[in-house]
Amino acid sequence: LKMSRFWFRLPLHLFMAACFCHPMKVSTTSSQQSFKTNLFNFYHSLILADGKETTIHLLKDIPKRYYFVLEEGRALAPFTVTVTPCDVPIEWSILVHKASASYLGKATRGDHDTQEIAKSQKAASMVSTIFNYKGNSIETYMGMSSHSSLYILEFLSTERDTHITVYLTTDTTSENLYPELPMDPRIDVIGIGHTTVTLTWKHSPSVSQHRENIQYCLLVNEKHNYKSLCAAETAIRSSGMKLPPALALSLSPYLLEPQQVMILSKSELSIINKVSSGEVRQICMGTKNTYTVPSLSPNTQYYFDVFVVNLLTNASAAYTGTFARTLEEPEPKVTELKDGKVIQVVLDGKKNKYYNLQYQSRYKKIQFIFQLCHGQVRVHITKNGKTVASENISGLRYFSLKGKLLDTYLVQLRSAEESNSSVKVQVSPHFHKPLFPLLPESLKIKSFSKLRSCNSVTIAWLGTQEESKYCVYKKRIEEDQVWMDLQNLDRCSGPETRHKSEKVLCKYFYDINLQRAVTTETINGLDAGTLYLFDVYLFGPSGIPVRYHSKVVKTRKKC
Repeated sequence: LKMSRFWFRLPLHLFMAACFCHPMKVSTTSSQQSFKTNLFNFYHSLILADGKETTIHLLKDIPKRYYFVLEEGRALAPFTVTVTPCDVPIEWSILVHKASASYLGKATRGDHDTQEIAKSQKAASMVSTIFNYKGNSIETYMGMSSHSSLYILEFLSTERDTHITVYLTTDTTSENLYPELPMDPRIDVIGIGHTTVTLTWKHSPSVSQHRENIQYCLLVNEKHNYKSLCAAETAIRSSGMKLPPALALSLSPYLLEPQQVMILSKSELSIINKVSSGEVRQICMGTKNTYTVPSLSPNTQYYFDVFVVNLLTNASAAYTGTFARTLEEPEPKVTELKDGKVIQVVLDGKKNKYYNLQYQSRYKKIQFIFQLCHGQVRVHITKNGKTVASENISGLRYFSLKGKLLDTYLVQLRSAEESNSSVKVQVSPHFHKPLFPLLPESLKIKSFSKLRSCNSVTIAWLGTQEESKYCVYKKRIEEDQVWMDLQNLDRCSGPETRHKSEKVLCKYFYDINLQRAVTTETINGLDAGTLYLFDVYLFGPSGIPVRYHSKVVKTRKKC
């Protein structure tokens, strides 16, 4: 065996002491071990760094030993050891070797005869276990050390290969690596909704001392609580994905995996991890100690863990986790549809909820009619629980369905965009008495650039084989209002909402040959270089109008 320079610098009595320490769960006594075996074991133990967090990988059923000694010249000093299991429960112990004065004297005089030293060491030294623990919680041991003692830490995992972190410090006057927890480290649930849970916790003392370097991070999942941040990260990795090095410092989107979604809003960082067991959500919210978790599923149990994180060292301390079940979604309100009756529904795009309409048919054939008034609407129709239609609608849409007497139809409507949407709905068994007029192939209005002048424009639109009434309206608009006016158009509103001065004309026309069912109109008396919004309304037998798609045209500036 080759010894590094470091081994030669160790005091000989400490070197000899390490050779005869009992390893964890080894049945043979020290008297049965040879000096060479102890020497080999010593070289396979490692020095534990003072003042730094050390990550240690453990193989199943194979103990691993680390040791530390104080600097020479220090008589008594406090020390702390903090061990954080990152997965399964582990066993760990602290053993201390104390040598007698006579043995230390031999080492100091330079009597380095191997057999003599071994015999003297065996008689005058003692190895004892001063602490042991088994579990997966973060555990800290505080003790006093002397220069004549060598401490050995032994770790063992009996379930599977795992890793842990160990932090040793002998300088208790300097700032602690880990943020402090308050006297009461519990998380309180102060509000529960159908899709939200509001939490609060007491501030860490570290926040008042080092606010700019401390932040709180919240972990939300549906499986169980985690006792440390590294345990949570290990669980996410074991689900088949790679996690950024640490929750608090995962601020770059370039660190994210395809299964992750990062959301930055109002000085909060949210990372959503899509794992096989569900969703693991991580939110870092600075130093706020009250937070409402949004977008949860109703009637679902969630587990909440809060970690206070030191941004400089990336070390963290865990509050006592809690859990809560969101409220059950109330039964959705259902509005009954009646034959021939038209209802208009306004849908909230932010809530993204379905509006439910129910209809029990007294006929074998029925027709649902939808007229989109504003926004975008998703329509889902079921008959006796089975889907018969599902699509986004635009303009006017008919669904003709066949079934049996007393079939139950459920119509579900929701906004297909974040802004509000509205739609008119009618169900009727009377195909021969349509509510809306017969529609052309397209509801677009066309303008002719070559026929534009400084004070007139020419527009055209398609008609049908049925004689109908068409009314044209115009409205002067500013260039910066075009987008807003088009967005706010209510396509279900009729001419009754327009000012009388906006009316241009009304006319009747039709053509049996659909190829020739086109009409044009030249609108005069316009201002040069001005934008106008043109609308055409089509009236059917029932008198309910259908609005063509609005057209914006600008007159020529110079002629």
